[in-house]
Amino acid sequence: MPERPSGAVSRRRLLGGAAALGALAFTDPAPALAQDAVASPSCHGPHQAGLEPPLPAHAAFIALDLRPDSRRGDVARLLRVWADDIARLTSGRPTLADTAPQLARPGTGLTITVGFGPGFFPTIGRSDERPEWLAPLPHFAGDRLDPRWSGGELLVQVRSEDLIDLHHAQQMLLTNAAEVAQVRWIQRGFQRDAVSRDPGATGRNLMGYVDGTVNPAPGSADFDHVVRVAGGPTWLHGGSAMVLRRIRMDLQRWGAVDRRSRELVMGRRMDSGAPLTGSTEFDTPDLSAVDESGLPTIPDFAHVRLAHPADPQERMSRQPYNYDDTVGTEPDAGLLFAAYLTDPLRQFVPVQRRLAHGDALNTWVTHVGSAVFAIPPGFSPGGYPGEALLEG
Repeated sequence: MPERPSGAVSRRRLLGGAAALGALAFTDPAPALAQDAVASPSCHGPHQAGLEPPLPAHAAFIALDLRPDSRRGDVARLLRVWADDIARLTSGRPTLADTAPQLARPGTGLTITVGFGPGFFPTIGRSDERPEWLAPLPHFAGDRLDPRWSGGELLVQVRSEDLIDLHHAQQMLLTNAAEVAQVRWIQRGFQRDAVSRDPGATGRNLMGYVDGTVNPAPGSADFDHVVRVAGGPTWLHGGSAMVLRRIRMDLQRWGAVDRRSRELVMGRRMDSGAPLTGSTEFDTPDLSAVDESGLPTIPDFAHVRLAHPADPQERMSRQPYNYDDTVGTEPDAGLLFAAYLTDPLRQFVPVQRRLAHGDALNTWVTHVGSAVFAIPPGFSPGGYPGEALLEG
């Protein structure tokens, strides 16, 4: 295996093998929660945490590629170490060999989610267990995908209300992965924080519009139907699929568009987010309505018309984050569109094809990154994400 980067800690040596984790875990007391704390959901259970709204203010999506000489046993050990890291960090405890233990704190709503990309399966010798839909998405009209923001064999999604907490978790996870995997890309997004957002309100993107209105209710049977995998390889039952698209926005040109034109392009009102045929954000768009001239009230080219599921099977949980990676004078801002679903080919691809071919919004947005991951189901204390795949 290549020489470990300077400063990296060999967790394998520290732990004396993965079996030591059970004896070492949770010997330090849990810090007290602040009065205004946001509790993290348990990292143990039938599903991984981090897939259900509400969205914390900050998110990091991190793709890694396994090192060429990594083997299945190496990957299993990494995931077992990560499972212990996740349990500690999300309860406000430092990881083993934490280089900044004072940064670990509870009450930030921290969640950490692990996923596998298409290239993960050949590396661990389980190509036969890759779901049929787990492959790069087809090319869509207008795509200008950059390899810097696409693909990946291993995913870590970190979400938190606190940016320092998020960065600390990210740093510890990557430090402990250095022997087995290397970073392919890191994409960070943001929403309004707990102080400035209205409880229960849908977040807004950098174009000023609500984004993520039509979603199944978290915790409902409907959410499970739309997001939780029930077919295909048995190791994935109770898990999910994830699509991440990086969408760059031309905000300067969008800012020059008048309000009425913006509303026709989106098919929604800017202030309330209501469809042009309704009065509140959650009113169902009436796609058959016409105005006094006999023209569709919601134009054929409107984003809301084309994004609206033509079939109930096209529904997904849309969980977008804004990003701004501008350096110097060259703007680079837009949306990290994360979708959670059971089959991207059935749920995501038909919708994106309609948008790619007919959405007037394409004048101001460009898709520059794309990745697909399988999110394994949850894990129990002493277990790890994807255990049934790697040890089955």
